Amino acid sequence: MIAESVWVLVLFWVGCGAVVGWLAPLLADWLVTLRWAPLKGPAELVSSIAEPGRTLGAVGVGMVLGVLVGLLAVHESLAVSVSRGRVVLSVRDTPQEFGRDEIDLVVRDGKQLVLLGPDGMEIAREDCHLTWQRLSGAFAEHGYRWADEDPHREEFRRWVPGMPGLPEGADALLRARAAAREKGENAEDARELRRELLRLGVVVRDEKKRQYWRVPQRS
Repeated sequence: MIAESVWVLVLFWVGCGAVVGWLAPLLADWLVTLRWAPLKGPAELVSSIAEPGRTLGAVGVGMVLGVLVGLLAVHESLAVSVSRGRVVLSVRDTPQEFGRDEIDLVVRDGKQLVLLGPDGMEIAREDCHLTWQRLSGAFAEHGYRWADEDPHREEFRRWVPGMPGLPEGADALLRARAAAREKGENAEDARELRRELLRLGVVVRDEKKRQYWRVPQRS
């Protein structure tokens, strides 16, 4: 099992929260000196609190928020379980299990971990912040082929609405997925639409706000 350390993530964000909390009173003191500034009302409220309670309170609030952000980061992070018979990818407490015969190649594609099937079809793609050296070693140790770059990268074409070559229904799904990604709050919708595209035989990869696609050539 390869996963990010809960304590490291939480302590990192607690530290960030403490720093932000320590800086907040200093920022408030600066904002109240300006003729106009955003959040000037809350800044005046913070500045009116006597020290050391003001700084201690701000640091405490920052640390509590850091704990919450750290726990959210743990919840959103990828955990990978590798054995000779199967691979399990877990995100948001939702596991995806793949048998050894389903996986032909494990790929690092930028900051994403990709599993490819024997027909070149993508069976999983997840954001990954784990140590790549440790991951590649674990997969190699259990007999899986590993690549540091997607061998099908040159086959991807940039999607634009209405472009030819896509299976029926894929363009509509890509439009819906582009809208979901644009809103930023619909990450799960984008993941679900990716799965629907895979059912149509379309592999999707993202680069910034652009979508790229390919259709594996089935033998």
